[in-house]
Amino acid sequence: MGPGFPLAPGAVIGILGGGQLGRMLALAAARLGFDVVILTPDLDAPASRVARETLIAPFDDPDALARLAELCDVITYEFENVPAAAVERLKALGAPVAPNDQTLAVAQDRVAEKTFLNAAGVRTVAFAEVDDAPSAAEAAARIGVPALMKTRREGYDGKGQKWVEHVADAAGVFEALGNVPCILEAPADFVRELSVIAARGRDGGLAIYPLAENHHEDGILRRTVAPAPAAPDLAAQAERIAAQILTRLDYVGVIGIELFELADGRLLANEIAPRVHNTGHWTQDGCEVCQFEQHIRAVAGWPLGPTDARAHVEMINLLGDEAGAWLKLAAEPETRLHLYGKREAKPGRKMGHINRLSAL
Repeated sequence: MGPGFPLAPGAVIGILGGGQLGRMLALAAARLGFDVVILTPDLDAPASRVARETLIAPFDDPDALARLAELCDVITYEFENVPAAAVERLKALGAPVAPNDQTLAVAQDRVAEKTFLNAAGVRTVAFAEVDDAPSAAEAAARIGVPALMKTRREGYDGKGQKWVEHVADAAGVFEALGNVPCILEAPADFVRELSVIAARGRDGGLAIYPLAENHHEDGILRRTVAPAPAAPDLAAQAERIAAQILTRLDYVGVIGIELFELADGRLLANEIAPRVHNTGHWTQDGCEVCQFEQHIRAVAGWPLGPTDARAHVEMINLLGDEAGAWLKLAAEPETRLHLYGKREAKPGRKMGHINRLSAL
């Protein structure tokens, strides 16, 4: 488990990032008796208003990183695009960081991610690396069309990706995505999109939540239904995938794994997110221990908690002005309202979510 763990209540947990995931992590940490320090470049970030202290600086600011390492007993992050150099700097300063930097390297590059998944024995769609216009055309001819081209780094909620409908279009799509390194992915002939939220502790123990079924609109997660109806062998397949990924990464913390269910019952891994995940928000009101508390338990070296579902949940993201209906939503007896404290509502911006509960 390593020296200094488990952390006792009163210890300090650092979080890189000040968005809604950091906010909900900080709230979970507080309930377990921990203090939280946030590092974020954003003034008035949602997480900063529920933390003991906030450091306002770029993620790669050496003075801010040194201060964070000085203040905290362990450091984690709320999003996977933290600069790798920042984590390396924290490690050099002797600060424990979880999940580890190997995980970041895999998750930050889509080619590295799918290569890792295949090496771990986890199936994905066929894919090809695209570095320039000629390789874009070659990849499209080899993979077949239609195919989805994505930037290798960053991009979320449908951003940084475009469909290639014809081989002759591939070079133009590469240019439209900014002439940056990309990946071309074969389409998945799936019957539904699923995800599994899983955790691994410092002792190697695993905790895996029931499968969730996800529905997207315009590339943004709209709703999650959980536990998803699933035959025992499908659930077991998802658990095996999670265990293979977590163990091979020597992972500590919660991870979100997006999956495609094919008509023949096989599961393909789409993406991994080395953090608490939007498709796991249902656990806040639907499980014995939610994903946010589970992550804090894991990075602090505590025993992992039970993942059993205690209710059926429909999680719905509140986008833009939809959060303005808070009074109506708060009046619904079956609804649990979670607002993120963001000051400005913009179209498509995640302002909160609701969990609608029903009996299992």
